[in-house]
Amino acid sequence: MSSPVIIAIDAMGGDDAPGMVIDGLKLAQQRAPDARYLIFGDSARIDPLLARQAELAGVCEVRHTSEAVSNDAKPSAALRSGRQTSMRLAIDAVRDGHAGGVVSAGNTGALMAMAKVVLRMLPGIHRPAIGSFFPTLRGESAMLDLGANVECDAENLVQFAIMGDVFARTVLGLANPSIGLLNVGAEELKGHEYLRAAAAMIRDGNLPLNFHGFIEGDDIAAGTVDVVVTDGFTGNVALKMAEGTARLYAGFLRGAFESSIVARIGYVLARRAIEKVRQRTDPRRYNGAMFLGLNGIVVKSHGGTDAIGFANAVGVAIDLLRNRVNDRIRTELERVTAAAPGAQVASA
Repeated sequence: MSSPVIIAIDAMGGDDAPGMVIDGLKLAQQRAPDARYLIFGDSARIDPLLARQAELAGVCEVRHTSEAVSNDAKPSAALRSGRQTSMRLAIDAVRDGHAGGVVSAGNTGALMAMAKVVLRMLPGIHRPAIGSFFPTLRGESAMLDLGANVECDAENLVQFAIMGDVFARTVLGLANPSIGLLNVGAEELKGHEYLRAAAAMIRDGNLPLNFHGFIEGDDIAAGTVDVVVTDGFTGNVALKMAEGTARLYAGFLRGAFESSIVARIGYVLARRAIEKVRQRTDPRRYNGAMFLGLNGIVVKSHGGTDAIGFANAVGVAIDLLRNRVNDRIRTELERVTAAAPGAQVASA
């Protein structure tokens, strides 16, 4: 039998931690009974929560630390003084081989800085990028970066395109994923200079990528391309806008169906269809973004999520480990590099 998957958990990251984290692990354990967890955080707060969850008995090990990274901590400060925080110790467990991956709902900037220093980057990659999925009219599309890098240059975007291509092939199972650069228009002359430079590098660099060209914001939901590439500032704004819009329309529907007796009867008749739409657009379903490019599995959960969302983030980490995604990314990066011997892939 294969050895169980072991996940390091930053139990103190997130708005409602550690309660949300432990409740999420209970749900994750129901879906993956063979998983094991190293939980880093304040044992005085964690142990009583675990004692109430019989499902987690025997599958969790708590490693105490009283320190945690605050949501407003600067990444540089967290990196210098956060060696004994729950986030840092969870990342160290991956580096030391005690766990296969780490999940945290804590400070994104601190998580990126610590993971990059501790785990280092895959060969040929300069910066990690947060990659995840959006629901679209055609199914799902991968998108990166979702907030790891506020500012990017053309070289970073080219590397994101390569990683996005690999991610879509290995995780989504697409044979030839299409790639688009998010811009203010589809015309070649629009957008910042670094966007136009990145597009030229991808087109003219002999990279074996199915490059669609520039796309606009409404192309994300339309599923025009399989992989959306952008900088972390724009990607994070798009992510939060999508989540907010889903909640907005849910509120509109709720108010409309509560407006009259006839509307309530209509809700009863349409309840199953509405529930399908709600599940399809529920942000918690897509919670759990991977830091692509790191020499280790790091999954970032939304800080404001609940137990269901955190369980999904843990499920992402488990799936990535079981599918040996980083090994496949290394292989695909080597294939891309070999297919473009005249191009400097690492520096475009």
